[in-house]
Amino acid sequence: MLSGVRMPRMNAVMKRWVQTCRRELLDRILIWDQRHLLHALREFERFHHVHRPHQGIANARPLNPLPPPIVDPDQIACLEVRRRDRLGGLLHEYEHAA
Repeated sequence: MLSGVRMPRMNAVMKRWVQTCRRELLDRILIWDQRHLLHALREFERFHHVHRPHQGIANARPLNPLPPPIVDPDQIACLEVRRRDRLGGLLHEYEHAA
């Protein structure tokens, strides 16, 4: 992949993305062919940008706004959490049940 001449940190960002992708996805799954690889990478990219928390302001996801805080004690007492498996259980998404 080519990086911009006037963007010296771009290479570091790409290295971090590749390391994360390799550590969290490719080291845990057996890829059968190019089609399977592209599917797995698309799912991981969606998971990475939409669901996975990132370091930053309150662990916000890059493509999702922060949810409103739960301040009602009755809501806190009966929180239900749903888990959705992606890529055959390799990735897990958790969300509050409404």
